[in-house]
Amino acid sequence: MATLVWDYTREYESERKDILDAVETVFSSGRLILGPSVSSFEEEFAAYHGVAHCVGVDNGTNALRLALQALGVGRGDEVVTVSNTAAPTVLAIDAVGATPVFVDVHPDTYLMDVEQVAAAITPRTKALLPVHLYGQCVDMAPLTELARRHGLLVLEDCAQAHGARHHGRVAGSIGDAAAFSFYPTKVLGAYGDGGATITNDATVDANLRRHRYYGMEKTYYVVETPGHNCRLDEVQAEILRRKLTRLDEYVAARQAVAARYAEALADTDLVLPATAPGNTHVHYVHVVRHPRRDDILERLKAHDIHLNISYPWPVHTMTGFAHLGYAEGSLPVTERVAGEIFSLPMYPSLPQDAQERVVDALKRVLATL
Repeated sequence: MATLVWDYTREYESERKDILDAVETVFSSGRLILGPSVSSFEEEFAAYHGVAHCVGVDNGTNALRLALQALGVGRGDEVVTVSNTAAPTVLAIDAVGATPVFVDVHPDTYLMDVEQVAAAITPRTKALLPVHLYGQCVDMAPLTELARRHGLLVLEDCAQAHGARHHGRVAGSIGDAAAFSFYPTKVLGAYGDGGATITNDATVDANLRRHRYYGMEKTYYVVETPGHNCRLDEVQAEILRRKLTRLDEYVAARQAVAARYAEALADTDLVLPATAPGNTHVHYVHVVRHPRRDDILERLKAHDIHLNISYPWPVHTMTGFAHLGYAEGSLPVTERVAGEIFSLPMYPSLPQDAQERVVDALKRVLATL
């Protein structure tokens, strides 16, 4: 039987009754769009993060895009972020007409190297966009202090960090706003697509609600400012409500899987995940590193183990962003780790025997290199 990086079917088996009850609740409510499930999920998700407002949207990309718009980021502005991220982070910046400016990542955590941000700030810089990658947070204290000194906004990309903590604070509660994805693989995943933006700023919240609903505010058919159709689905919202009550359980299960990997692979020459000081890692993706990554992945296929890479192509190297002018070697750490990292299976319902099978095969492959 093939071993994959992610599989939702075991989770569905254990939660099937609750998931189907969520669907029935919505279908029998008479409200399929922006009804009580969305509003209740928004209240509960905001409360989990200790913030005042949450706006549910249709996916994580639009959570970022609408957040940038609601914060007033647009054409002519620059947003400092990283290239070691999923492309949607940068696509959202491009979508509002702003220009992404990349800094390199830390060689141990692969997160934004905050010490490089000051040099990237120009008179056009409007916002800093840290990506809480793989399940842990960027070093936020110096970043927010830098933003304060320069009068910049901070938008947290929390697509991979549901439930992560940074010096005791929940990821997403630190900046001016934060965007989340509920793509099914996420720590808090829907059974379809979904996203949300959270904030403590009432004006940002109002802007978000207007932007997600065509730009309409009080009266249907009356567009106050041009907006979009980016509504979170009622069914997904109700499922997410149920799963939110189990989020900390999902995190604990992922941490247990990570601990088993750490113990079993400690005597190999793999570079294992490092947790930055002050962070509680939720292990959305369990990223390891080896200079012969491609050989390892190819040889694991013989054991019917199929792994993936997050991410093999840094955004600044993609043809779609060639116009930004980043030459090869401009982000040396990002480029180097992209050729060495790969992800081991990681999800709460990963069976221990399946994990042991991956570890055993991986050790056998490493011994042949």
